Amino acid sequence: MKKVAFYTLGCKLNFSETSTISRQFENRGFQKVEFSDTPDVFIINTCSVTENADKKCKKIVKEAQKINPDGFVAIIGCYAQLKPKEISEIEGVDAVLGAAEKFRLLDLLPTFQKSDEAQVLASEIKEARAFNNAYSVNDRTRTFLKVQDGCNYHCAFCTIPLARGKSRSDSIANIIKSAEEIAATDTKEVVLTGVNIGDFGIQEGKRVEKFVDLVKAIDQVNGIDRIRISSIEPNLLTNEIIEYTLTSNRFVPHFHIPLQSGSNKILRKMRRRYLRELYEDRVSKIKNIIPDSCIGVDVIVGFPGETEEDFLDTYNFLNELNISYLHVFTYSERANTAAPDMEGTVPMKERNRRSKMLRILSEKKKRQFYESQLGSTRTVLFEDDVQDGMMHGFTENYVRVAAKYDPLLINELKTVQLTHINDNGVVEVEEPEMVFETH
Repeated sequence: MKKVAFYTLGCKLNFSETSTISRQFENRGFQKVEFSDTPDVFIINTCSVTENADKKCKKIVKEAQKINPDGFVAIIGCYAQLKPKEISEIEGVDAVLGAAEKFRLLDLLPTFQKSDEAQVLASEIKEARAFNNAYSVNDRTRTFLKVQDGCNYHCAFCTIPLARGKSRSDSIANIIKSAEEIAATDTKEVVLTGVNIGDFGIQEGKRVEKFVDLVKAIDQVNGIDRIRISSIEPNLLTNEIIEYTLTSNRFVPHFHIPLQSGSNKILRKMRRRYLRELYEDRVSKIKNIIPDSCIGVDVIVGFPGETEEDFLDTYNFLNELNISYLHVFTYSERANTAAPDMEGTVPMKERNRRSKMLRILSEKKKRQFYESQLGSTRTVLFEDDVQDGMMHGFTENYVRVAAKYDPLLINELKTVQLTHINDNGVVEVEEPEMVFETH
């Protein structure tokens, strides 16, 4: 029995796809092992969001060669679609598969025989038309369920349409079938993932369903306690979606909504499909229904043309907004996007300074949000994440908590009281013997 190991870079969508591909291998008689367990085949699923993609890929390939110099190394994922020839020239790489090929890996590489030259199996992105169902299972406490892929937006900074193709979705019927399979594995939480999840519903180039209808359908699946939406564009987050998810039994009060800039001038340059006033309206809508909702924000600093005044516009907008945390990205030039040709390049030193300022603001926002939750009673899904005798988990509204380790609590939903924030910035709860079960 050949051994195979996987390494995943990037987003929740990549994790769902890696998990599905790993099950394909197991169904063909491979033994899935850890990266360090001398596998015969290494599959590396790559990301292309930042300029460090190539460095990370090279580092992992080098590590694979150290572990097993005779091991077969295949690279898949977004970076593989964007730069297949470049990756094929990395020492130790045996095959590169593009977006249209990665789910056919076992058929395209039946023997996994090494040769003098790397195989490049990457067709043009327009060939990536099929939707490949995917979900993660048995990898971690929560499951990532892929419902949508690709993107029809062409934001000036983003390579995703080039790496994943046009927007396309699974059908609601297929997703419900997957959700029922997931429910049978004793998974407590499902995270709906996609590239542009709010654009759900396009099949074979035509819109046939809507995201809100998927939300309503999956809410009826028995056996799943929690459903979380990974990330949704503000212009696609409708009142109907907000109102339904915040009053449903299974959807949690947690939204991750990309902003990218608090300056309308920069939003227009980025080719985003909203202005900051709409974003502010979405946050107000959520907070008016459930004030304890957690709201996360993606923001990019150092985009071409972003002056100090524009950056301070963003900083002050976020500072005054009732949000819970930020994911801060330092703008990096990506080939074949519109942004690098724009005037007003921001020096890297300045980009880093702005990033640091927003990361400090994020910590402040998170602390404020955590403090607002102290004394409240919440439900925590405990994970197999133990450090210094403490185990961790997340409340329904995404507060990270710590409790004294108890193996019986792993993958269990428990009702706890949030007591105080410890030195690591994590909220501690009552001792496990004080914890009581939810219904």
